[in-house]
Amino acid sequence: MYETKISVIIVNYNVKYFLEQCLYSVQAAVAGLDAEVFVVDNNSTDGSVDYLRPRFPEVTFIENKDNPGFAKANNQAIRQCNGEYVLLLNPDTVIGEESLRTLCFFMDEHPNAGGIGVKMLDGHGVFLPESKRSFPSPWVSFCKIFGLSKLFPKSRVFSRYSLAYLDKEKQHKVDVLAGAFMLLRHEALDKTGLLDEDFFMYGEDIDLSYRMVLGGYKNYYIPERILHYKGESTKHGDMKYVKAFYGAMLIFFKKYYPHSGWLMGFFIKLAIGLRASMAALLRLLGVKPKSKSKHKRLLVVCREENFEAIKAACVKQMPELEHVNLWDLDGERVMDAICRRNQMKEFTDYAFCYPDARFEQILLFMDTLVDKKVTYHIYCKKSGQLISPGK
Repeated sequence: MYETKISVIIVNYNVKYFLEQCLYSVQAAVAGLDAEVFVVDNNSTDGSVDYLRPRFPEVTFIENKDNPGFAKANNQAIRQCNGEYVLLLNPDTVIGEESLRTLCFFMDEHPNAGGIGVKMLDGHGVFLPESKRSFPSPWVSFCKIFGLSKLFPKSRVFSRYSLAYLDKEKQHKVDVLAGAFMLLRHEALDKTGLLDEDFFMYGEDIDLSYRMVLGGYKNYYIPERILHYKGESTKHGDMKYVKAFYGAMLIFFKKYYPHSGWLMGFFIKLAIGLRASMAALLRLLGVKPKSKSKHKRLLVVCREENFEAIKAACVKQMPELEHVNLWDLDGERVMDAICRRNQMKEFTDYAFCYPDARFEQILLFMDTLVDKKVTYHIYCKKSGQLISPGK
């Protein structure tokens, strides 16, 4: 029925270097698989398509003349793709070389699975709680909006939004798949419908996950690591983000909880007002968010021949660096560095060279040495670009 095993779909908007790194990781992950890759560009102004098309001739690029939103752009590619499984992937992600093969095998073995979500790490190696979530029922949403889920993170009553009481290292049946990485059964999409285009940005993943369950499928969380820089094209402190996030929640409630719509509408508008007032007050007082990281000591993990180029790129981006050291992959393995993690704690930054180190190794390192004050960078030898969180 389907011509290929997996179709990978990425929607891009003005993040060409993040997307380039993502495509290199996808390229490595689909090696040996019957796969196709689509990039839908939502009228980027940074020259994304012209820059990337010659570097990735195997990718099908769809160029929009405006920005129709995340849901509509994904649907454009879904209607064209031929994969038995469809992966909706954010451009600011990195996946491991074996990840897609492993997850496709899981889908093969679980015909009741509508979709899979994964263990997402941010640029500091910290687990992202949205990797596994419940449906935002009125009570769950109330706890999220007013901070009860943060106050009682291990409570099955107050913390259902992010399911913090479930072990992130184990497989679970969950409600919601995160839109940054949704591996979907094409057959389930044909049955339950595509992404709801009423959602411009945010919420479409919850809506689709809900329809998957209504259609008789199960959604799973699998602790397969990926890196997600988390919204490089949409900064979470911006009021546009706040309005889009809570606005999407309101659309969901009007659609599936019509009798509680007026009440939730009140709470959501109240939450937006409170967040906006707080942001305005902080700006008035001149309060700026503190940086999680201070770039002082950097460890570059690469082959010696690439060290000087990476060092130069890092010093240019982080001129405050005081020390730059080499972990020479000609004589040592990445795994050896992981084993010596107690000695690694002196560093504030780590820069990995791809392909000297595989993406799987980088992700394992990040997951092993988790520290909010540490920043992880990836240098791509092919492009000469250093990719860092927030850059």
